Amino acid sequence: MISPYADRYDAIVIGAGPAGLTAATYLGRFHRKALVLDGGPSRASWIPESHNTPGFPHGVGGEALLARLRDQADRYGAERRAGRARSLVRGADGFVLAFESEDADTPVTARAPFVLLATGVVDRLPALDGVEDAIRAARVRLCPICDAYEATGQRIAVLGDSEHGAREAAFLTTYSPEVTLLDLRPDAPAEGDGVFARLSARLADIALGPDAVTVRDKVFDCLYLALGFDSQQDLARQAGAARDEDGRLVVTAHQQTSVDGLYAAGDVVRGLNQIAVATAEAAIAATDIHNRLRRAEAKL
Repeated sequence: MISPYADRYDAIVIGAGPAGLTAATYLGRFHRKALVLDGGPSRASWIPESHNTPGFPHGVGGEALLARLRDQADRYGAERRAGRARSLVRGADGFVLAFESEDADTPVTARAPFVLLATGVVDRLPALDGVEDAIRAARVRLCPICDAYEATGQRIAVLGDSEHGAREAAFLTTYSPEVTLLDLRPDAPAEGDGVFARLSARLADIALGPDAVTVRDKVFDCLYLALGFDSQQDLARQAGAARDEDGRLVVTAHQQTSVDGLYAAGDVVRGLNQIAVATAEAAIAATDIHNRLRRAEAKL
């Protein structure tokens, strides 16, 4: 049973990764009461060390960056609560969020005229022993835009089960002449396209070691995963937000979805999955929310 009481906020931010925490900082500095719902470890926590995050010329680890972002949001009054969103409903006077909270026996509700979805994506990981530890050690990598520079000149393997893998392999040839696509499709072409090599493979062929990735008799320095991800859009769908032909949320220049008052920022919006993009979108959304609250207050 959902609790009958509901806390009232100026805005609710769902997600506590770089986008959600940045939005919380902006809203706090606008003197807005904001709830940040933290549903668990951010995708950013897997980053061993990021070298393309602005302001960190010597790199920053994902956990360290998130700790800084949490401290910054807390400094300006963000209310962070651990919990998983259960439902999001739009009523006559705004949104009602129901969520499971670690400090409550029954689902809790919160209300706000504005909601920002910063729910991110979940990567599709292969069933390989030690894959998560290999990601943290940068033996297995998820984002060539983020860290392919660090793989410059290495023997790179790309694991894919669609043409997305071929596109990623081609992209990586900018960084190394030794790129091999490990194609999981049973009907995969036997040869590459002249730009990268192609090898028909099964997961059973792949072994993740402490210093290398082996595929039968071949050895690689790192393995990029090109298996796609699942965008966490359940709440947006519940609220009726529109998506484009590629399944991405449709947003305005101010990050508002097709549902009035419902905003989205970060990886849940587009496929680039970059911290700099996520934080910029969060800043845009939070500023628009504040300005709309100002206009509403002026009418009172």
